[in-house]
Amino acid sequence: MYKHILVAVELSEDSDSLIDKAAIYAKKFDADVSLIYIDSTYGEIYTEFFDLTKPEVASNVPDKTSRYFKRFIERSEAPIQVALVGTGNISNKLPDVIKQYDFDLLICGHHHDFWSHIVSTSRQLINTSLVDILVHPIVPGK
Repeated sequence: MYKHILVAVELSEDSDSLIDKAAIYAKKFDADVSLIYIDSTYGEIYTEFFDLTKPEVASNVPDKTSRYFKRFIERSEAPIQVALVGTGNISNKLPDVIKQYDFDLLICGHHHDFWSHIVSTSRQLINTSLVDILVHPIVPGK
């Protein structure tokens, strides 16, 4: 059913459960897994995405981002096909990335905390996604 799964990660250990979930789906459907992180902190600094599965582009992203992606790729039970890093607004950028790479399932997390009830990135993704979405709860302490 699914052939190319995209996991929207954040730079924290909270993304581990998302990567684990993607590996389960990848095994079940014999699908590829890719990762994406879009830093919205500083707006759109650069318009292109960097693929961190290609060693020559690692110098273009901050060290913290490179370290987390290296960790994500190493811990994933499914091979990571593409590891994209970009800047800007995730709900604006994601539809184009999904079309470009032909992703057919998006996995994202949703925190169960005060701020996520007010401002929810997962809700923005649901409203703009062109593919199926799996929203995985991220509960502190679990």
